[in-house]
Amino acid sequence: MKFFVDTANLDQIKEAQDLGILDGVTTNPSLMAKEGITGEANVRNHYKAICEIVDGDISAEVIATDFDEMIKEGKALADLHENIVVKVPMTKDGVKAIRWFTDHDIRTNCTLVFSAGQAILAAKAGATYLSPFIGRVDDMNWDGVDLIAQIADIYTIQGFQTEILAASIRNPLHIVRAAEAGADVVTCPLSSILGLLKHPLTDIGLAKFLADHKKANS
Repeated sequence: MKFFVDTANLDQIKEAQDLGILDGVTTNPSLMAKEGITGEANVRNHYKAICEIVDGDISAEVIATDFDEMIKEGKALADLHENIVVKVPMTKDGVKAIRWFTDHDIRTNCTLVFSAGQAILAAKAGATYLSPFIGRVDDMNWDGVDLIAQIADIYTIQGFQTEILAASIRNPLHIVRAAEAGADVVTCPLSSILGLLKHPLTDIGLAKFLADHKKANS
């Protein structure tokens, strides 16, 4: 399973890269705004800066909601760097745009996915990645990880090549459960990735090893 970090913060991206486990980055207009990055030119320059740090897929989201503007914006984003994947919303025009991008060798990430039916449409259109938002599904009192498992079963049965990118990760357990359910990728805040490191028995064991070493060498 691949690990993407979901942020526009360059320091966090560098920290994740330094761990040696980072495969890519996802971001969106909200995350850009959180870092104070506004304006088309600044946003595109920021994408370039991310691509200089990470040798992996970088999802760059279109703002447009109609087909023609999605194509125009997506082409401009794809031209920024070979690692850019155009992030397109799960709408009627979005599916149409994904098909166009697929036919023109531009990779895509279909975002804002909340059902297996939507996942089927995205795969049929040729999406490179599919982003089900499991945390937001949980917020609706359904199980987002069950959705990942359902999509994984359908994709296996039907032979779809689209990779399942579990998004809206809220905690380390989401990462573990998404892996169990068959997600190809998880994208999450750096804090969730670092949370995988933590276990009280690790802390206790390390403290004992250090104490024994100190005793043996005193």
